[in-house]
Amino acid sequence: MSLAEKLFGSFSDRELKKINPLTKQVLALEGKYQAMSDAELQAQTPALKQKLADGKTLDDILPDAFAVCREAAWRVLGMKHFPVQVTGGIALHRGDIAEMQTGEGKTLVATLPAYLNALTGEGVHIVTVNDYLAKRDSEWMGKLYRWLGLSVGLIVQGMDGDARREAYNADITYGTNNEFGFDYLRDNMVTYKDNMVQRGHAYAVVDEVDSILIDEARTPLIISGRGEDSSSLYTQVDRFVRTLRKSVVVELEDKVETDEQADGDYIVDEKHKTCTLTAKGIKKAEEYFKIENLAAAENMTLAHHIDQAIKAYGVMQRDIDYVVKDGEVLIVDEFTGRLMIGRRYNEGLHQAIEAKEGVKIAAESKTLATITFQNYFRMYKKLSGMTGTAKTEATEFTEIYGLNIVTVPTNRPVIRKDYPDAIYKTINGKYNAVIKQVMECHKNGQPVLVGTVSVEKSETLAKMLQKYTRDFNVLNAKNHEREAEIVAQAGKKGAITIATNMAGRGTDIMLGGNAEYMAKAQMRKEHFCEKLLNPEKPEEALPAAVELLLIEADGHGETADANILAVRKRFEELYAQYKPLTEAEAEEVRAAGGLFIIGTERHESRRIDNQLRGRAGRQGDPGASRFYLSLEDDLMRLFGGDRVQSLMGTLGIDEDTPIENRMITSTIESAQKKLEGRNFEIRKNVLKYDDVMNQQREIIYGQRRKVLDGEDISAEMHNMLKENIESSCKQFLAGDVKDEWDFGALRRHYLGWLTTDADFHYTVADYDSISQESIADMLYQRGMDVLNDKEQRYGAPLMRELERICLLKCVDRQWMDHIDNMDQLRQGIVLRGYGQKDPVVEYRIEGFDMFDQMVDSIRESSVKMLLTIEVREAGKAPKREQVAKPTGEGYVPGNGAPGAKGAPKGQPVRVIKIGRNDPCPCGSGLKWKKCTCAKYHPEGSHTEG
Repeated sequence: MSLAEKLFGSFSDRELKKINPLTKQVLALEGKYQAMSDAELQAQTPALKQKLADGKTLDDILPDAFAVCREAAWRVLGMKHFPVQVTGGIALHRGDIAEMQTGEGKTLVATLPAYLNALTGEGVHIVTVNDYLAKRDSEWMGKLYRWLGLSVGLIVQGMDGDARREAYNADITYGTNNEFGFDYLRDNMVTYKDNMVQRGHAYAVVDEVDSILIDEARTPLIISGRGEDSSSLYTQVDRFVRTLRKSVVVELEDKVETDEQADGDYIVDEKHKTCTLTAKGIKKAEEYFKIENLAAAENMTLAHHIDQAIKAYGVMQRDIDYVVKDGEVLIVDEFTGRLMIGRRYNEGLHQAIEAKEGVKIAAESKTLATITFQNYFRMYKKLSGMTGTAKTEATEFTEIYGLNIVTVPTNRPVIRKDYPDAIYKTINGKYNAVIKQVMECHKNGQPVLVGTVSVEKSETLAKMLQKYTRDFNVLNAKNHEREAEIVAQAGKKGAITIATNMAGRGTDIMLGGNAEYMAKAQMRKEHFCEKLLNPEKPEEALPAAVELLLIEADGHGETADANILAVRKRFEELYAQYKPLTEAEAEEVRAAGGLFIIGTERHESRRIDNQLRGRAGRQGDPGASRFYLSLEDDLMRLFGGDRVQSLMGTLGIDEDTPIENRMITSTIESAQKKLEGRNFEIRKNVLKYDDVMNQQREIIYGQRRKVLDGEDISAEMHNMLKENIESSCKQFLAGDVKDEWDFGALRRHYLGWLTTDADFHYTVADYDSISQESIADMLYQRGMDVLNDKEQRYGAPLMRELERICLLKCVDRQWMDHIDNMDQLRQGIVLRGYGQKDPVVEYRIEGFDMFDQMVDSIRESSVKMLLTIEVREAGKAPKREQVAKPTGEGYVPGNGAPGAKGAPKGQPVRVIKIGRNDPCPCGSGLKWKKCTCAKYHPEGSHTEG
């Protein structure tokens, strides 16, 4: 604690002093609302909305709104907010992060600020880390909101636009950070305003705020389309890299050491996770690919592929950074230990790993739209969040998001014992000590959770433990399907669970076991759902349908479905049967010391270590935690320095003797702080570059919204035509000497849409009668004549629509190319640092030059499209032909081929392919897929040609 904090208290202390009187006001109103009938309590929602309409602020009505929500939660959910939960709710409303320990009921806390802020009608977004939590919380807490007269929406994967729009129009919307971010990007790619789904960004409550705003902030959201397929080049480069030898560089405090292969072809820097070809490696590459200079401009693509391939071999490790499952390379999230389905490494690294592992290489993608989480969440007028571990990242939250942390006291004192770290000389010595501790706890009936940092290490420890017992569970990204089952029983008497970071978040380990899980397990054993779904032949019930029904057993969604009601009834019966048993076992576990947490390695971030510790000691339960470390651990090896190594050597300590030394613990914490600082700088650097893009993004998206809002842009299009012509005339007709004007280039530039081959064939005698301005005016007038003619032919409404479509199409196409170009610029701009120039400043200057060029391109391509586009009458569209010679008539459903009926055998057939989205040839004006005419849809056929 700093001197200033000792004298004046921390921000959290000062904020709590302001919040506590408000908490007391809310609690004092308990009697008032307790005395009301249900109808009277429900009538408070419109009454509070009226107060806001009459000029009161949210802060004015906060005590009453919180008290109403608190009383309603008791009546609807059977839960009443503790005083500390009210305090947490006030902190969230004030736009702070509420730091609350595991088991303190953060889900219920969010209902207070969500209810209050939803009264404005602007919408509240509650952001969770996965679809399961979003669905659970929206149904569970949704009962409360609906009872109080508010609507609740849910955004999950796989929903269509109409369902999403309805969810966003609700008063309170639950969803994941990815879905909210992608919907924002998709909204800025639509052609019609009616296709947009979001309605603004007023207030967000982010659950597990450190995971979303810190851990996931390194990776931007990207919507991509299919790019070039260069799989053969990846395979070729992979074959080459397999022939290379690597050198590993370990930077110690004052010197650089390399292993015995210091003369390798490429160097791996483990500390900074980078790889570089050596001079010898470059020479080998030039010989292998038969090129003169790998650094030459024409070999940039090859050099990039080689860089990614050596990174795939040198830095990316299987079962640590990724796993291979069902022929796919899947990323493992280093912070949560979970598989990141659908996410891929960018810049070709993922394809390089696929080549390394011998699986199918996917095509590269082209970025269509992108945004960082930092810039997405900074769009909200008010942002708040909840987590159990935020303090270590306080600087980043304040600097990037303007969020301050309020540490909310626990409802019951934390009595968990956190033992000092035990440090061993070798990994083997450490693992032996871990197994000894595990078996000791198991013997005493104390459940133990062993945390590891990777899939590989969890499996290594499991193999060693098998020599002593097979009564344990392993939870990692390879068997994540059993996560709920394993975690549910991790608190049972004598349970042993080995887990990666997966067990460190979003889970509540109940001492004595989980009665809810036991009830579901019994229902599986009874085949209860199968009998409901197919009473005659239960064994034929679809497994997917059974699982969906079982999920609803402890669901909270309102339903009239007889099967779901029957499942819930049986679940409640079994739950009532198992609950007393788990409570009795919980007392035995408490007597044995509660859950024992063993950490087998320090993580790069202290926050992840604190999450692991936080699994034990919930709601005043006993528990203990201890970290077992070795000098061979990655963190110690890379950042611990050689002082610790020499100290243990001097003391003559063997591998099975631990030391508890404050100096070593301080060294570890110092290394973690350094790493946290470095990771913060990486994220800040990502943000600096994205801030440049964000300014450009806001300009482009702002222009798009104007067009989507239906503003008349005809004057703007005419102005774009004028500016484009004037710019081109200045370029081609520059200077005072008319003999040097490039009339041919100007003619070619506008050939086909403003000029013909007969234009601009001037002689010297004509020079007196022409000027740059007169030529520009003549071209502008030609363009206006074309537009006026179109307006007469098509009518004003259609012309306004054409202007809109042309501008949007050109903006989108040019913006996508610009994103790609900016990405290329960013990759090379770092080299400017060697010339004593700030790469970010250079990126901003060049980026805006490129942006100006893009705006010029948009201007020209939009007016060109508008001048040349023609509207075809429905049904007159030319058809795509496959075979030239026509024979016969008719239409055969299934292949879309007129002429197939009655054609002589062996004769070529004229095949007209009708796409689902093409106009139906019957002339109805409808798309083929929407039309139902008998001629082209015999027997209701809707087969795509």
